[in-house]
Amino acid sequence: MKALLALEDGRIFEGETFGALGETSGEVVFNTGMSGYQEILTDPSYHRQIVTMTYPLIGNTGVNSEDEESEKPQAAGFVIKEPSRIPSNFRCRKSLNEYLDESGMVAISGIDTRALTRHIRSAGAMRGIISNKTGSPEELVKKARNVAPIKGLDMVAEVTRKQKTEFNEGLWQLGQGFAQKQQPRQLPGETTVKGIHVAALDLGIKRNILRHLGQRAGRVTILPASSSAEEILALKPDGLFLSNGPGDPDAAPYVRETVRALIGKLPIFGICLGHQILCLSLGAKTFKMKFGHRGINHPVMDIESGGVVRITSQNHGFAVDEDSLPEELELTHYSLNDRTVEGVRHKEFPVFSVQYHPEASPGPHDTTGHFDRFIKQMENGGG
Repeated sequence: MKALLALEDGRIFEGETFGALGETSGEVVFNTGMSGYQEILTDPSYHRQIVTMTYPLIGNTGVNSEDEESEKPQAAGFVIKEPSRIPSNFRCRKSLNEYLDESGMVAISGIDTRALTRHIRSAGAMRGIISNKTGSPEELVKKARNVAPIKGLDMVAEVTRKQKTEFNEGLWQLGQGFAQKQQPRQLPGETTVKGIHVAALDLGIKRNILRHLGQRAGRVTILPASSSAEEILALKPDGLFLSNGPGDPDAAPYVRETVRALIGKLPIFGICLGHQILCLSLGAKTFKMKFGHRGINHPVMDIESGGVVRITSQNHGFAVDEDSLPEELELTHYSLNDRTVEGVRHKEFPVFSVQYHPEASPGPHDTTGHFDRFIKQMENGGG
């Protein structure tokens, strides 16, 4: 069945229906990863976005329940060149097409994703519509222009959980699945066991972040994004984690105010949107990027390590303005592609953050040491 992708600037791409029947809208972006499509589709950071995969063949390994980063697909739509008709993997439970159809996600295949990506790189990420319903291209372009822009839209409130919950999983191991809750860690020289308790603010959190925390900490409590500083401190956590999430960090001022009130009171670690909000809470500014960073092979300069280059997984359309960084924040990482800010640390308190995704899923595991650093800060009582 014929399907169309219409962009707000009038560009039309014609392809075939993939996934569910219907129509969907969102900001059209691209991801350069060769694998990890299921983790990408279920990452809450892609909320209200239509994701284009630049790799030409998608769906080779099918879909399984263990690779989901949230409880359901979160992207608004999916764009691929060629779907794999015969998925093959020992964990495969269904095809990508079946998965999209069952979840109600509208997608399109058979288009020149390289041409679409080049167009987005030139013109910037823009609003679009995927439709396999009847209707003229001109009508779809008009609809695309009426889609709510990402900038200024509070999408954190749309993806965060509504209630406090406990998380009890560790990392996945071959033949064993996900580890259950780890035993509380014991500090060297201590005779009693001290359970490290992490409070994780859910701005659109990925499960693999929680698994890394759960693997290392005795207890992980996930909190709604609207939680106040008083509510967080009442839990008596050893540290606060600020998660990834979708959209404009400046559109969630309530989170910024909460973080500002907790700096100096708890060790804090932020990833992606959490990094941006941490910087905003200390007076920095953010801006919308032309087409963002989305992929699993982005090189980052690690200044703290003396100039080691880290290969990272990234997914963001906003960035922190380096010139606006306050005096108390020190730049620790920057992108080797465009020199944008990729990491900071507080000069006085145990507070740090990174723009990229050390938890991977998908992507390399080069930077998982950030979780160990956070745990160590909490073990040392914030030192």
